[in-house]
Amino acid sequence: MPTYVTLMTWTDQGIRNYKDTAKRAGTFDSALQKLGAKLLSIYWTVGPYDVVAIVEAPDDETAAAALLQLGGVGNVRSTTLRAFGREETERIIAKTAG
Repeated sequence: MPTYVTLMTWTDQGIRNYKDTAKRAGTFDSALQKLGAKLLSIYWTVGPYDVVAIVEAPDDETAAAALLQLGGVGNVRSTTLRAFGREETERIIAKTAG
């Protein structure tokens, strides 16, 4: 399954409710599972992003739906990156000429 790295920052609402952040992560995991996706790992970070999640989803549309649901709750804003593992990268490179 494709992998996605999601970088999140708390909104004003999210930081006011910081004590619930671990519980919200569980809710996010459950929502992903209902869509056929999976939360591989989640980290609370120091720096420009407050939370980083690594997610697997069957396709871009499923990942987008999950992130729309997440953003719609109002606790975070996110930036998501499609990540490629070593085998995927080797297949991509094999498709290039030369």
